[in-house]
Amino acid sequence: MSSLTTTEAGQAASARNKKRLTAFLFVAPLLAFILLTFVAPIGSMLWRSVHHPAVAELIPLTLAELQRWDGKAVPDDTTLNVFARELHGLAQERLSGKLSEEFNRAYTGMSSVVKATARQVGRLDAEQLESQGAETLLKAHRNWSKTEVWYAIQRAGKVYTYDYYLTALDLEMHPEQGIQVREDTQIYLQLYGKTLNMALVITLCCALLGYPLAYYLASLPPNRANLLLVLVLLPFWTSLLVRTTAWIALLQTNGVINSFLLSTGLIGKPFEMLYTSFATVIAMTHILLPFMILPLYSVMRGIDPSYLRAAMSLGAKPIPAFARIYFPMTLPGLSAGALLVFIISVGYYITPALVGGTDGQMISNIIAFHMQRSNNWELAAALGSLLLGLILLLYWVYDRFVGASNIKLG
Repeated sequence: MSSLTTTEAGQAASARNKKRLTAFLFVAPLLAFILLTFVAPIGSMLWRSVHHPAVAELIPLTLAELQRWDGKAVPDDTTLNVFARELHGLAQERLSGKLSEEFNRAYTGMSSVVKATARQVGRLDAEQLESQGAETLLKAHRNWSKTEVWYAIQRAGKVYTYDYYLTALDLEMHPEQGIQVREDTQIYLQLYGKTLNMALVITLCCALLGYPLAYYLASLPPNRANLLLVLVLLPFWTSLLVRTTAWIALLQTNGVINSFLLSTGLIGKPFEMLYTSFATVIAMTHILLPFMILPLYSVMRGIDPSYLRAAMSLGAKPIPAFARIYFPMTLPGLSAGALLVFIISVGYYITPALVGGTDGQMISNIIAFHMQRSNNWELAAALGSLLLGLILLLYWVYDRFVGASNIKLG
């Protein structure tokens, strides 16, 4: 009897394992897709934001010499001669341009200095490099006599660094005072604040427009509601580029809106609407509005209208009854739609680039600029990592407070 029970238990366990294996095989393609298209790119971005071996690979001997530098004066002639020899070798291999690009990121204005110095050092032979390398270097440009330049080179030579995160937060490392606010450029924190502010405005606009429409759709018979819901979904079937281009035609100086207002005499000269923050908010509200309407509609459709009628039959006024009975029941849909719209708008790129101009651009446009034009992928990775961390933080706040309150209401 016990042997039979043991056999049945083994068969049941084998059947469970077979079911688990079958379920895993069904899910495996999705897991592989997520790993390749989501986890791997994010992991690469996080790694690249702290790992930057370019300078260490170009001038390893100079960096080794700088390890014994006290940082109080210009490095000694031995260190300068070593750097002159390495710069001479890079000039021969046509890699001095890469070094100038890296130095310019560490200390503004060093690109032309390195290129000019590389040409002068490149004319020296081996013996002259040993005897005149340091002198040639110091005569090439006054920047080589600045201790802050060599401090910046020393920090740029670290394989693992958090300097790009400091730059993304408008901070810098001072040799004596430590981390401090950057004196030359302070743009990234303003862009983060501007991005969050515009995302909040877009979310509010979508809520103000989407809530009444979702309420109206939920109150209609199913056949009519489904017909109107097609119009809500229509933007999903239209190319994003076409929708954005349509707003350009509407908002430009000689566009449809300005032409209509001028013809009616309401204005004397055209409004400057295109390439502004206003244009970005309007165009993105139009694009993201369905993401607000659909969650609201799905929640409102499940609310029994008899609750509101019962409240009014007991003497409640329509507006107080709506505010105290109906509106709290729609908060799960409203919060879900707001979260969707806010997170999508924070990372939006195409629409701000086309209609926002300089005034209406967001942090995603600066990330794209560093990846496509300045080739500063490390800074772009740091900016993107901070944006990812910010979104995760906002989602945690939503889940901690708004999500918990929705569970209680449910």
